[in-house]
Parts: sequence; structure tokens; C-alpha cells
Amino acid sequence: MNKIQGAINAVLAVAVVALLVIVLVGKGNKPAQVQNDEVVVEGQLMSIGIVNTDSILKHYTLAVESSEKLMSSYESSMVQLDTKARAFQKEYETFQRDAIDFQRKVEAGAFLSRERAESEQARLQNKGQQLEKKQQDLEALRQKLSNDFAQQQQELTQQLADSIQLFLKDFNADGRYHLILNEAAVLNKVAGYDVTDEVIEGLNARYGK
Repeated sequence: MNKIQGAINAVLAVAVVALLVIVLVGKGNKPAQVQNDEVVVEGQLMSIGIVNTDSILKHYTLAVESSEKLMSSYESSMVQLDTKARAFQKEYETFQRDAIDFQRKVEAGAFLSRERAESEQARLQNKGQQLEKKQQDLEALRQKLSNDFAQQQQELTQQLADSIQLFLKDFNADGRYHLILNEAAVLNKVAGYDVTDEVIEGLNARYGK
């Protein structure tokens, strides 16, 4: 379970980081240069804030609850798939035993008549076709569950990114920061500019309402 949760969080983190980098850094702003703990853009000293997306995803209640819900949905899907796969495997093993038994009877001349042997052969062929169809249906279900999970993950990623972006817009409504950067986009971290705790506190306060 922890591995699943970790994988989901990792994917969400990467995707949200990508979305935030586009919105917070990619609006035509010139790349910032760090010089002696001062951020300079086109020769002007800039006021910036830096947020750590990983920390937000770990402590933002919406992100935590949504991630847990997504994990629960994933686990439920895997149980459904595993149940069907086990049933198919059991049925297939029975078919294999029947096929081997039929072959032995044919070789031993154990059938009382040719019609009886042909009837059993037809039954096995029909069963084999049914199993082939079930295997195809099982694979289709596996693909559908995978696609559904990917869609849910994408929707959650977009929801979290939108939520964070909207909050940051209000958070910086007074224009105190010229730039708010995602820490993942900062090659040389600037000391004293981290506003992650403030952002998390504000996000949770807004979500609580």
C-alpha cells in the first residue's frame, strides 16, 4: 500500500510541478539570475517567493485526501481485476486437465463410440473458444482500468494545479512578489525566500471553508 501511495504521490508531484512551472515561470518573464542572494532580472532587483511543491502535496489537505481517494480507487480496481483473473486461471487449469484426460482416453481407445469421442472433442473446443473470449475480456478490462486510473490521475493533477495557481493569485494580489517560483525550477536556491509554509497554511484555511 505504501508503495502504491508513493508512486501516486510521485506522479502527482511531477505533473503538478510541470503545470506550475508553465504558469508561474512561463509567462514571458526573463530568466532570473541569482547574485549574492539577490535576484536580478534585466538589471532590476526583484522580490520573489519560492514554493516547494513536494511539501504542498504532502501537507495540503485537498492533495492528501484526493491522493488517498485515488489510491482507494486503484486498490478496488486491482481487487476486481485479481478476482476475475483468479477465476479465469482456475477455469483454464480445469480445461487443461480435461484436454489432457481426453487425449489419454483417445490414445487408450477408452471411448465406447466414435460419436462419444467427437462429442467430447466438440465440448472441449467450445470451452476453449469461451476461455479465449474470457481472456480477451480480461485484457480489455485490464486496459480499461488502467485508462480510467490514468484519467483520474490526470484530473486530480489538473485540479491540484488549478487550486494552487488560484490561491497564489490571491496570495500575491498585493503584488509584494514580482515572481513566485516553483523550487524545482530554481537551479540556485535563494535563502530566505521560501513561502511554502504560508502557502500551505493559506491553502488549508481556504479548503477548510
